[in-house]
Amino acid sequence: MFIQIDKEEFLKELGKKAWFQTHNIIWTIFFLYPLFSIVDFIYAKDIWMQVFIARLIIILLLYILYNYLHTKNYNYRILMHVAFFSLSGLSALLCTLVNAQSLFIYFTEFSIVILFFNLQVFWEPVHSLIETLIAVLLLAIFFDLFCDYSIDIFVTNGAQYFFTIALISCLVPNTRHKVIQREVHQQIQIEKSNEQLKKQNHDISEKNHIIDMQYERLRKLDEQKNSFINIAGHDLKNLIGSIIMSNNMLKEEEDRLSPDQKEFVGYIGQSAEKMQYMLSKLMDVKEIESPEMKFTMEVFDINAEVQHVYRGLIETAQMKNIHLVDNILKLPLYVKLDKVFTGQIFQNLLSNIIKFSQTNNSIKVVTSLQRQHFVFEIVDEGIAIGQDELDMMFNKLKTLNDASGHIESRLGLGLSIAKLMTQEMGGELTYRSDENGNYFRVEFNVIN
Repeated sequence: MFIQIDKEEFLKELGKKAWFQTHNIIWTIFFLYPLFSIVDFIYAKDIWMQVFIARLIIILLLYILYNYLHTKNYNYRILMHVAFFSLSGLSALLCTLVNAQSLFIYFTEFSIVILFFNLQVFWEPVHSLIETLIAVLLLAIFFDLFCDYSIDIFVTNGAQYFFTIALISCLVPNTRHKVIQREVHQQIQIEKSNEQLKKQNHDISEKNHIIDMQYERLRKLDEQKNSFINIAGHDLKNLIGSIIMSNNMLKEEEDRLSPDQKEFVGYIGQSAEKMQYMLSKLMDVKEIESPEMKFTMEVFDINAEVQHVYRGLIETAQMKNIHLVDNILKLPLYVKLDKVFTGQIFQNLLSNIIKFSQTNNSIKVVTSLQRQHFVFEIVDEGIAIGQDELDMMFNKLKTLNDASGHIESRLGLGLSIAKLMTQEMGGELTYRSDENGNYFRVEFNVIN
């Protein structure tokens, strides 16, 4: 995740961190600095009261300056320089006023002040170096003005430790400054990363909500589809039962029927039985959509089945003045498939092409043997249905919508079931629609 940090934003956060450190330093001085008067009372009894007042005045001035600068949001370095200078000045003065026996104590106190600032303050190291040099300079000036003993006594009674600590402590702000800059940079990165993650989480939640809504909508559509198929199946059962009963009544009177009538009665009986078998399979929508759809596999002549479907749809085609062209192989080709479902695949395809084709048109029905594959083809050289419409028709419960009005709209369940059954029985169904018309092709493996 790439995070870009603006320079102004970085300086703003850095300023907040600097003021936080400044608060800690100033309030530590306010609470602890007056306690240094205890040392004055023990080791500088002659002047301890004056020094105590001086410490209180320094605290008061720092408090006033602190409130003013913080309210006006001025640079925190001003306050730090004033505090550093004030405390260093008083400590340097005390180191030159007390007797030699107390020098070590006050040089230790002076070292604590310098060390405290350099360990806590957040600024560029050059500022600490300047303030330390000023402290040494003040110490030299006050020594020249007020001290009545030699430089050797002054140095050997603590000055050498003070100089060492002061110079070494000047190295701390450089490291501290870099560390805090890195911490602020990482803090901004973390905050921005959290903001991005919150935004992404919000987007994901919204998308999940949309998905849940779509899922609920699809679930309702699926329930409607199942309800529709169950209702239609129930009605079809009654109709098929009536057809079978009526056909059986005709068979009882077959002595009075002509050969053509007997043939039609036989055809009606076969078709009714196939319809009943198909309906028992299709009533369970879950079984249709299941990858474990059960078929009754048997060996049969697939050309004879195509011929049977072809003859059954000739009259339907003639009603629309459509001429069916028979290019079906007359030699037997044997396959091992579900005979009823295989016939229904051809029935669905050819009946739908007749339904969607314009009148006064010719439709070729072709079968062939190609590389040990049985091939069933329907060639309609009339007006193209359209590839998009065919894609819709070959998907379950899609409606063919044609604005021109030359072709009929219907529920594309039959074609989608034909495609599904072809795939489930190991075959392949392809189609296309272009300027040359409409073309459908089904392939199955043949057996020796």
